Amino acid sequence: MSYDLMVFEKTKAPRTKKEFMEWYEKQTEWGEDHDYQTIGVSSPALQSWFMEMKETFPPMNGEYAPSDEAIEADENLESRLTDYCIGRDVIYAAFAWSQAEEAYELVRNLAQEHGVGFFDASGDCDIIMPDGGKIE
Repeated sequence: MSYDLMVFEKTKAPRTKKEFMEWYEKQTEWGEDHDYQTIGVSSPALQSWFMEMKETFPPMNGEYAPSDEAIEADENLESRLTDYCIGRDVIYAAFAWSQAEEAYELVRNLAQEHGVGFFDASGDCDIIMPDGGKIE
């Protein structure tokens, strides 16, 4: 089991919690016609968020995944590997539970910095817009 957070394109998300949760369920069916490791399918804001995020929490798979040699050379790197599912309007990130606190803070801060929404899928289900407002 993982600690899951999601960022989303603020212009695409519904503005009520009920509608958001229905939209979230549809997004996580992963029915788009592309692989879910290629960042180029996402909006510029989501791409920008990912490019900064991967510096601390590198992806397990895809073109930005560290090599086996890099993982062997850095004893802390393996615990920071993150499973990203990259969609057009969302990026879902599954972290090791040992990284939950740091991941939450970084994902939320970078979401605000890059102008994307934040959803705490594993915790209290907070949905926070880039301006700090919550979807209730």
